[in-house]
Amino acid sequence: MSCKEEIYVDGIGKLHFVKGMVRFDLISYEPGESGQEPGINEKQRIIMPPDGFLATFNTMQRLIDQLVEAGVLKKVEPARK
Repeated sequence: MSCKEEIYVDGIGKLHFVKGMVRFDLISYEPGESGQEPGINEKQRIIMPPDGFLATFNTMQRLIDQLVEAGVLKKVEPARK
């Protein structure tokens, strides 16, 4: 598989379900004025059917598990009430 274009984003600004499709609004941060928080710039949107979203989630979860196993990420257990 050959990828022709790379897109850099800082994260997902919004994730929502509308008219049967999952929508990711991808964002990047823009420098703020001196001493101010960076602004958010909506870059692109990814739209996929629920089964594509689930397959993507499963792929991401496998990568997270590999990164935890390699020590790149550390799993944090939620606090108990």
